[in-house]
Amino acid sequence: MDKKILIVDDEPNILLSLDFIIQKAGYQAQTAADGEEALEQIKQWQPDLVLLDVNMPKLDGFEVCQIVRENPALSAVKIIMLTAKGRQVEREKGLALGADDYVSKPFSTQEIIKKINDFLDE
Repeated sequence: MDKKILIVDDEPNILLSLDFIIQKAGYQAQTAADGEEALEQIKQWQPDLVLLDVNMPKLDGFEVCQIVRENPALSAVKIIMLTAKGRQVEREKGLALGADDYVSKPFSTQEIIKKINDFLDE
């Protein structure tokens, strides 16, 4: 069965490009444009991995990460935080809240696919 990846970002260009490269790499992909939509998708679709932007409307990526990590039923979901703010303090906050990794924008598509492959490699 294909691994499922949820892409969460409020920038349509990023959603489109990540959706394309992730599906091209052989994964199933869905997208969400804000934190509330992301939580609904995570609960209903149960992705294997979430690419989660930090700065979003409604709920930010830190809040979504924390809510996911507080739910034992979602403990297997891997989370890679994406942000334009690459400051160390934000990286540490994301990791402290339970993110598995942290990628600063701009990022290369090869870097994202490599990280996804590393996390989802069985």
